[in-house]
Amino acid sequence: MTLFPKLIEEVLQTVTYAGTKKSVVDSGMLADTPVVAAPQQTGDPWRVRVTLLFPRDTDPFLKSTVKATEAALRYRLHQLMEPGDAEPVIEVTAEFSSKPRPDDDHLLPGVKHIVAVSSGKGGVGKSTVAVNLAIALARLGYRVGLLDTDIFGPSVPKMLHCEDARPYAVSVDGRDLIKPVECYGLKVLSIGFFVAPATATLWRGGMACNALKQLMADADWGELDYMILDTPPGTSDIHLTLLQTLKQRLTGAVVVSTPQQVALADARKGIDMYRNEKVRVPILGLVENMAWFTPAELPDNRYYIFGREGCKRLAEEMGVPLLAQLPLVQSVCESGDSGLPVAAQTDTMSAQAFLTLAQAVATVVNRLEKRGSADSK
Repeated sequence: MTLFPKLIEEVLQTVTYAGTKKSVVDSGMLADTPVVAAPQQTGDPWRVRVTLLFPRDTDPFLKSTVKATEAALRYRLHQLMEPGDAEPVIEVTAEFSSKPRPDDDHLLPGVKHIVAVSSGKGGVGKSTVAVNLAIALARLGYRVGLLDTDIFGPSVPKMLHCEDARPYAVSVDGRDLIKPVECYGLKVLSIGFFVAPATATLWRGGMACNALKQLMADADWGELDYMILDTPPGTSDIHLTLLQTLKQRLTGAVVVSTPQQVALADARKGIDMYRNEKVRVPILGLVENMAWFTPAELPDNRYYIFGREGCKRLAEEMGVPLLAQLPLVQSVCESGDSGLPVAAQTDTMSAQAFLTLAQAVATVVNRLEKRGSADSK
């Protein structure tokens, strides 16, 4: 058997890189000319070494491309082998055009506080609370980022009226990072910026979790006082990824629920997830959403459609603060649909309610920070 680098390149022309739908050669992924080493003596194997260049170490097609390259080379070399030839040694390695992602312990170095807005049950207004809380914190003078971690049902782009925004890549310290969209004084990222609004995201859990890690770790978030995480409802792979990736970086969780008993039962599960001994994320407090309904024509009346003060009783039972009781107001729903969140409207009662919530969250976080500083002395 006789091998030449040109023959190896011809084999590599048959290996497709899924990221470009072209061969690894046509995609410009050969870091250098393939190395072919002939046997030094009888019985020694031929040695082939190929180095592929990937955009980043988190490339979702990295492993499959390396395996496909190895398989194609091995198949072709076996065709060329003659009786008595030793099994060829094939080495395919990966290099990256940008610096590798920092490990989990060094993620988001410029972010002071990370707050997860969570709910055990869907439909309780969690995203509405997350978006308006983030805007309210920005109005109080904090530098705020908002990360939509609901990979399968992103709603933040629509609620901020920035569905057409397309984040672009910037080079920061040798790494290609996603530049968050900026609106309402926030830095915002969501998978909704990268998929068609009417298209279902049919991804397995692993792909969704990798996408979430990219939004966290491969983005130019810069210096922030608060990062608000709009989490999906329930307790899923996404939550586990957040908890495992951020580890001790999570400042705490804000749990949103309606006063309805069904919602409260799920809220208990959400609280239990964060309080699990393997997790131990502080619960900053509960937000009772849709606490009551007041018709515009009867401003002094309150109708408790979903029950009365259920979150208040749960907060007392679980020993956590009740951060706010937010009424069911038609304008809040309309503003979310129109992309003009009520917290950005300075002259409304609803805006004031979210400013009060933001002040309550900041107060609890400051208290935790002082307690942590005192404990470390």
